[in-house]
Amino acid sequence: MTSESEASPPPASKRFARGLLETLAIIVIALLISTALKTWVVRAFYIPSESMMTTLQVDDRVLVNQLAHRFGPADRGDIIVFDDPDHWLSAAETAEYTPNPILEFIGLAPSDAGNQLIKRVIGVGGDTIKCCDAEGRLLVNGEPIDETYLDAGTAPSEVEFEVTVPEGHYWVMGDNRSNSADSRYHMDTDPYVAEDDVVGTVFLINWPFEHFSWVSTPDEVFADVPDTAEGITGN
Repeated sequence: MTSESEASPPPASKRFARGLLETLAIIVIALLISTALKTWVVRAFYIPSESMMTTLQVDDRVLVNQLAHRFGPADRGDIIVFDDPDHWLSAAETAEYTPNPILEFIGLAPSDAGNQLIKRVIGVGGDTIKCCDAEGRLLVNGEPIDETYLDAGTAPSEVEFEVTVPEGHYWVMGDNRSNSADSRYHMDTDPYVAEDDVVGTVFLINWPFEHFSWVSTPDEVFADVPDTAEGITGN
């Protein structure tokens, strides 16, 4: 037979305390998971400028896969977030970023976004990139590419250049070529992005809702590009 003391429910104060402890445990576990995710797996960024239009719009929120670059280098065509390689951002641009401690804490905004950029990889280590052929197209290892992600009428580059990317680095450009201070405009300092400076690869536009879409690598653009520039002829 069950005694009266065993059958009685615990006092309300004990039930409240137990419920409070369970809630706190859930919050702590959720915060630990959130911290782990934003540290090693996925981070959120927002788009502050027009340099990647119209692929990415000003104030779009994107998610970045931080694991991708840990398992291998980025591919041509990937959109990457990277740490400022050599004062590409001016002091004024860096100062414009206003951190949101709450969003940073829960992982919806990065803690160092004011010192990072977002561009598209056009060349990887060993590639030779040249602007431009007779039709105005970029040449990668001697092969002209048709950049389907550029808006109609956008010139691949209004600046002529020819570079060979050092191993372990990338040549990057914005999709809004006439309004992007990318690798082309840092030739006198350091125009290349080191693999170690890459935060991750953009894979999703998650806000605003009407822009919600997956971001994939346009493999078809670079499908005919040879692996190296060795043996190419002038164009």
